[in-house]
Amino acid sequence: MYYKVTLEDKVRVPPHRLGDDLERVILNVLQEQLEGSISKEIGIFIAVTDILDVGEGELIPGDGAVYYDVRFEAIVLRLTLQEVIEGEVVETTSFGAFVSLGPIDAMLHVSQISDEYINYDEVNGRLICQDSKRSITVGDGVRGRIVALSLNEREPRESKIGLTMRQPGLGALAWLEEEFEEEKKRRAT
Repeated sequence: MYYKVTLEDKVRVPPHRLGDDLERVILNVLQEQLEGSISKEIGIFIAVTDILDVGEGELIPGDGAVYYDVRFEAIVLRLTLQEVIEGEVVETTSFGAFVSLGPIDAMLHVSQISDEYINYDEVNGRLICQDSKRSITVGDGVRGRIVALSLNEREPRESKIGLTMRQPGLGALAWLEEEFEEEKKRRAT
């Protein structure tokens, strides 16, 4: 889930930027340092959005920079095990699909797509359920549950998120819409 958080940090403003607009420089420094990074306590930083307060600057001997205590707002993504999320398929392979959750991708293994056997159509880049002929391809929206979560603060690209769609109410959004319409027709009769 996405959160707007208020945080505090000490920000180093390099000497060559001291003549520029201080809040803009601090915002740029925080954006460069934090956006795309992961903190297990805070989450995955999406964007630093606003500088709320800048304290007095401190000088450290031997360093020409000025250090400021800063209070700022940021948007973060916090993922938890068993959380239901929606994303978009960005790649299909013979072993599953990669689903974009915004700043990070999750893995949807073929064994977690459906109770049916899954075939991979390499030519068209589709994962196809053998009996129902439902398929998943790049660009499809999916709803899944997080069943594996390993975030790597040092190397965010090595983080691992595993999804399942093998539960009621989960699956490709097109499949869920079809099921909803079928249920509406059944109830109407």
